[in-house]
Amino acid sequence: MAEMNMVQAINLALREELERDPDVVLLGEDVGRDGGVFRLTEGLYEAFGEERVIDTPLSESAIIGVAIGMAAYGLKPVAEIQFLGFTYGAIEQLFSHAARLRSRSRGQLHCPLVVRTPYGGGVKAPELHEESSEAMFCHMPGLKVVVPGSPWYAKALLQASIRTPDPVLFLEPTRLYRLLREDVPAGDLPVELGKARIARPGDSVTVVAWGSMLEKSLRAAAGFDAEVIDLMTLNPFDAETILASVRRTGRLVVVHEAAQTGGFGAEIAATVAEDAILSLKAPIRRVTGCDVIPPLPLLEDYNVPTAKQIAGAIAEVLAF
Repeated sequence: MAEMNMVQAINLALREELERDPDVVLLGEDVGRDGGVFRLTEGLYEAFGEERVIDTPLSESAIIGVAIGMAAYGLKPVAEIQFLGFTYGAIEQLFSHAARLRSRSRGQLHCPLVVRTPYGGGVKAPELHEESSEAMFCHMPGLKVVVPGSPWYAKALLQASIRTPDPVLFLEPTRLYRLLREDVPAGDLPVELGKARIARPGDSVTVVAWGSMLEKSLRAAAGFDAEVIDLMTLNPFDAETILASVRRTGRLVVVHEAAQTGGFGAEIAATVAEDAILSLKAPIRRVTGCDVIPPLPLLEDYNVPTAKQIAGAIAEVLAF
């Protein structure tokens, strides 16, 4: 076991999956000789060669389109898109083909495709480099959406994503790439897609977060008897774990850095309102980014939720 940041943990997951399964291939802009835009594929080209770690032209639609073809013919492609905002040019491939392949072929074809991409703010990058539009992808049936919140779970969830027969959008929180370090063991790690985890137990209020907001929510929860749930898979999401917690605590705070209107927090709030409203002791509170285009660097700190804002929301629902 070695202490790693998220970059190293994801690199280890890719290396182990390339070693374990000869059908796994990586592709994307600069994933080969340059080791990827954030160096997550560093060393893999040298270890596995140009037929399994493939540099592509700068064309996101072509990258995902080619990867879908690879998947249909039995390979397990892991495509890197350099930033979530760049996938917008490839949504037709994701929504119209990858997500529908199993249904369209009546189960004769599967699409074991993983699209890895950094998302969210925290590093003050320019336009289209800090998108947090996960809710839009969660609306597409057939496309799983996975978001790790720590190095250990990044490795575990990526392994599970590569081994699933369905397409997965794997969102890597840019802010966490080198922020956190923890012990990450070699070999298989036991995680199931579609299951959330209790990152911090508590009895008075439930806080649901994912990705980079998990770290801030855990800091905000200090000093409260708050239970923090790391959602991990957004589509399909683990409603039962959330409902069980809210039925016990009676209070809910949902945290995400995406814009509030139509954000995934609304889906969680609606689910609790439908199935556990009689357990609530206070109105549901959302802590989110603003309803604006992700701002340029000087305004970023005013848009991404802070631990102080999350702590304020927790205190508010407890005082209701």
